[in-house]
Amino acid sequence: MPIAVDLQSFIRAATYICLFFGVYAFFSGRNLLRTAREVPFYRVRQQRTLGGWRSLFLGVLLCAAALWLGFFGERSAYAIFPVTPTPSLSPTPSLSPSPTLTPSLTLTPSLTPTLQFTLTPSITPVPVLPAEIAAEFTSQVTPSGAAVFSPFVFARGVNLGNYQPIGADIVFENPVTGIYALFTYDQMQPEVQWTALWYRDGVLVHYETKPWDGGTGGAGFTEWLAPAEEWLPGRYQVEMFVGNEVKLIGNFDVTGNPATSTFTPSPTATRTPTPLPSDTPTLTPSPTRTPTPSPSATHTRQPTATAK
Repeated sequence: MPIAVDLQSFIRAATYICLFFGVYAFFSGRNLLRTAREVPFYRVRQQRTLGGWRSLFLGVLLCAAALWLGFFGERSAYAIFPVTPTPSLSPTPSLSPSPTLTPSLTLTPSLTPTLQFTLTPSITPVPVLPAEIAAEFTSQVTPSGAAVFSPFVFARGVNLGNYQPIGADIVFENPVTGIYALFTYDQMQPEVQWTALWYRDGVLVHYETKPWDGGTGGAGFTEWLAPAEEWLPGRYQVEMFVGNEVKLIGNFDVTGNPATSTFTPSPTATRTPTPLPSDTPTLTPSPTRTPTPSPSATHTRQPTATAK
């Protein structure tokens, strides 16, 4: 099968061939000159020296030819062999029979149904960080916006050794005492402000916001640990912000009635009222003196002597 080679490809191939053999001849001549010095016989040494110089000259000549072909070969070849456009055969249009019109059935217009209700797609609101929580920011680092996070994995616990979830699920049945939202992250800035909001049926029930104290990449979590009676059944949503930009949203459900704490009455001290002093004076009876009869002088008559 004949192979058609254009002029440009031929010149490039010739350039590479000249360059290859030129380099080969140059190093061969250099090697002959080096070994000729070690030959003790004069005639043999002269022959090798002459062959070495001949190879060096041939190598330089071939390298020069390769350079000339690379820079001026195409231009010179096109000057000697001008390029003429090759006429291309265009297909002759063939006559095709014209279509014959066939009468078709006339369609009777049908009733066009009228839409009674038009469904308008609802717009999903973008979570916004509450202003009262944003007012608690303490970080001075401006978020770059390059941080990326994996979806939340909700679990009842977490292994702090390898950050693997314990009891992972999306539906948790009471009693519940705490839920962990685990995630992986990358390109996080140290000391940038981050916030986690916990909602139950659209009502904020817990949040945390503080400067980021982890690394630039790895695994982390946010948690809500609360008494069992606070875990009411419903749909819970966790939103994570970096600065004021929401980065992660996850949902889970809590079912069943929450555990209630039993109230145990404890004895309390009963205060006995102490009578207060009255402002009304109390009359105290004073002792009544009883009159003591005093002795009175009684005159006793003395007998008188009678004369006989």
